[in-house]
Amino acid sequence: MISILRNTTYAALFSAQVIALIGTGLLTVALGLLAFDLAGAQAGLVLGLAYTIKMVAYVGLSPIAQAAVHRLPRKAVLIGADLVRAAVALCLPFVTEVWQVYVLVFVLQSASATFTPAFQAAIPDVLPVERDYTRALSLSRLAYDLENLISPAAAALLLTVLSYNWLFLGTVLGFAASAALVWSVCVPPVGQHQSSRSFRERLMRGTRIYLATPRLRGLLALNLAAASVGAFVLVNTVVLVRAGYGGTETDLAQAMACFGAGSMTAALLLPALLDRVPDRPVMLVGAASLTGFAILAAVVLAVPGLPQWLGFLGLWAVLGFFYSCVMTPSGRLLRRSSHSEDRPAVFAAQFALSHACWLLTYPLAGWVGQAFGMDVALGLLGAIALTGLVLARLLWPAELTRELEHEHPDLPQDHPHLRAHHGLRRHVHVFVIDDEHRVWPTQG
Repeated sequence: MISILRNTTYAALFSAQVIALIGTGLLTVALGLLAFDLAGAQAGLVLGLAYTIKMVAYVGLSPIAQAAVHRLPRKAVLIGADLVRAAVALCLPFVTEVWQVYVLVFVLQSASATFTPAFQAAIPDVLPVERDYTRALSLSRLAYDLENLISPAAAALLLTVLSYNWLFLGTVLGFAASAALVWSVCVPPVGQHQSSRSFRERLMRGTRIYLATPRLRGLLALNLAAASVGAFVLVNTVVLVRAGYGGTETDLAQAMACFGAGSMTAALLLPALLDRVPDRPVMLVGAASLTGFAILAAVVLAVPGLPQWLGFLGLWAVLGFFYSCVMTPSGRLLRRSSHSEDRPAVFAAQFALSHACWLLTYPLAGWVGQAFGMDVALGLLGAIALTGLVLARLLWPAELTRELEHEHPDLPQDHPHLRAHHGLRRHVHVFVIDDEHRVWPTQG
């Protein structure tokens, strides 16, 4: 897996991702402390609204941003988004009103909604071989999980000698370093065959491709399943540990570390597994296991009550493992379902639609847990995950590959699809035939 870091462009982009993630982690800790300074006991409400604003920005602005910047160089878009995020982080220590926090969070997350899909869409062009790209996806998953462990620890260490306002400076440096690393390498440009499309067509194209592709419709259902269980873990672990077990902040960190360790274990094992097993069975088995363990945990909470502490930690590790089995391969499906010029739009559609699932499940996890108890909340979210699993099996049929000869008289000679087949308008291409004998191209 580490061998792909020999690709200097990918190594720089991966380093930019890791540094920006650490900066974001510091920002999360500092933002919580800032909210408490501004709102006192109402800090939870402030943070809850701030995170809702984040999800709204992700869902509503990502496709718009990708359609708006399509004519700009990809490198300039990435650097510009990083610099906007750095500027916002630099402003946060000086806010004096809660509404200012909301405005700055919206601007920052709008920049993230521009940066992240564009960044994710660039990686398949940097690593065109699927085997390498699979390992990049696993490294990305590891980066997210390690950030959840490293950033809080780094923040706690810094807070022993500095005020929390200095954490915002760490965030600024993180985004600035990310921009510098992106600037230092040659980022492949986006294909130019969409330049004549109208803004409205560019805006809807990613979602239209996404919803017209069976494997991506299945991916959306799997996103719902993963978000259902993931939302419960992220929202209610603190309640279970502190109120249920009477645990300390260290116990909470230990529980979240177990979830992250399970996720990292899966990310390390998946590249070798996906070399031998198709994505669909891996992701469906992961979703089925994730759903099954979530429903089992809901039954345990409802009948005998909280399990022993070690059993709880083991359960959280298992949930993290299968969560990663669902989420890590998703980039392979997006890459396989789009040409280079459409990839930013398709990744933006995935970014928006997957966060729409979180926008639904986050409030459910918190409100139902508070109103009816943890067992009811986990049971309801487990039922939603089961619904997503069933929909995924129906929407993403098992695929059989067939080689069919066809031609493209309407495509320009320099189109990437024709270049991939040495300029031949008539060539053999691999298609997939689903269980209902419908034919779908493996690209587009």
